[in-house]
Amino acid sequence: MIRKSVSTLMAAAIAASLGSAALTEPAVAGGSFTIHVAPTHAEGERAIRHGLGLYSLYNSIKGGASIRQKGRDNTAGIGQNGGRNLGIIHQEGRGHQGTLQQNGSRNAYGLFQFGRNTSGHVTQNGNGMSGATFQWGW
Repeated sequence: MIRKSVSTLMAAAIAASLGSAALTEPAVAGGSFTIHVAPTHAEGERAIRHGLGLYSLYNSIKGGASIRQKGRDNTAGIGQNGGRNLGIIHQEGRGHQGTLQQNGSRNAYGLFQFGRNTSGHVTQNGNGMSGATFQWGW
């Protein structure tokens, strides 16, 4: 019950902030929207790790790093220092730039870019951490 209320409250806050931004900002030809997910407790960390694991299974990813690109003029790179890391960059569209640097062991992170002309650069330091970034550009 509390989770549902918190989720509803967060959705309302996001909708209100987007709605007020739409009323106060002039229209622009291009832009982007980014959501960073960084869990603060073990349950959230496990959920992200399992989600990235399912993505890996579905896409037949072997090893600890994967770059998937659908589109053109995209650039991406992954660097890993440590063992048992999982790094994913997924780009759909055009003109995306993305990098992921993982320093430590047992880390998991996914950078997902859609649309066009987004730029995401993530550095993950430590052990046993997880997270994800989702970007949409127009």
